[in-house]
Amino acid sequence: MLIRRETAADRTAIHAVHSAAFRREEGVTPIEAPLVDELRAEGDLINALSLVAVRDGNVVGHVCCSRARLGDDTTAAVGLGPLGVRPEHQAAGAGSALMHAVVAAADALGYGLVVLLGEPAYYSRFGFVTASDLSITAPDPQWGRYFQARTLAAYEPTQAGAFEYAPAFSRI
Repeated sequence: MLIRRETAADRTAIHAVHSAAFRREEGVTPIEAPLVDELRAEGDLINALSLVAVRDGNVVGHVCCSRARLGDDTTAAVGLGPLGVRPEHQAAGAGSALMHAVVAAADALGYGLVVLLGEPAYYSRFGFVTASDLSITAPDPQWGRYFQARTLAAYEPTQAGAFEYAPAFSRI
């Protein structure tokens, strides 16, 4: 399996990955697939943090990070998500490889935090903790322990406050 940055040629495959990974009802496109398209179209998708997992020449997984605001700071944190893997490739390491790669890339780019909304049992293995433990406030208080953050090398305890995802997230 190869983890690499997305290219323009991957866009249809990325949409298909999220459509398959998050499908709840046949014939209904899950919100995660157009969300990635909207983030990209609005310039909020961070190109260096939009990664695909390729197996046997096919895109089987995708993860991305987008611009975010933490308090008044637009450079300290990124919002991670969605992370999707085609169902037939789940539980085979693609999701974990994508997570390790995107966290390492965000760290190398100098961000202080990666923030996400997801299952604590899964994301805790990548160093994520409840965001409120780091004095980061969720856009929706009902998210509770599912709203998580991971500190990176550039993290400073002053990087705290209300977190705001890119505008496309507020439309889902």
